[in-house]
Amino acid sequence: MTGGASLALPPDEPHGATGRGQAGRRRATARAQEIRTGLAWLHAADPVLARVIDDRPDFDPDVWMQRLPAMDLFGALVFQVIGQQISVIAATAIFARLTERFGSRVPDAHELASVDQETLRGLGLSWRKAATVLDLARRFSDGRLSETELRELPDHEVIRRLTEVKGIGAWTVQGALLIALRRPDLIRANDLAQVADLAERWRPYRSLASSLLLAAARSS
Repeated sequence: MTGGASLALPPDEPHGATGRGQAGRRRATARAQEIRTGLAWLHAADPVLARVIDDRPDFDPDVWMQRLPAMDLFGALVFQVIGQQISVIAATAIFARLTERFGSRVPDAHELASVDQETLRGLGLSWRKAATVLDLARRFSDGRLSETELRELPDHEVIRRLTEVKGIGAWTVQGALLIALRRPDLIRANDLAQVADLAERWRPYRSLASSLLLAAARSS
């Protein structure tokens, strides 16, 4: 995890449905508090963002992710690869077809590594994306990549390791880190190139600031 404020969530409880439900409620409560803390920080740090925040009192940076199934880092990477250069709606539809093939759940790396490229093509992935997903699955399956290890690395090192996979760039990795690990201090320069140089004042909440500006751009 990068330095500064952390938006890490508490781990799941391992025993029973009641424990899982309580853990889920605690994570939701912790996440809501973390968002409030980040918004207060940004409000004080940047007068432009302060106006954006004031105009959106109910802003929730995670609302779009609520339509997605729960996924680990590998699953989020697969979703991001599928979503390269297509709309979120199209990516979500293709990802849904993939999960339906595995009993309406996100497959793990071992399961996906056993699928052939033609099958993935039939689900809607391009040949290039299918090859990337299979390469990624094999690397996670055989241990060349490990989520346990990647979780402990700073953002730039995770990006360096994962972009060794052909077809995966920094934008894809950053999106997966936001979805799966809620990394708090990422800015996706491809999305916000015009403000990237101004983002130092937003540390350690650049992920939240980026979400705010994207929300403002969509509504303008």
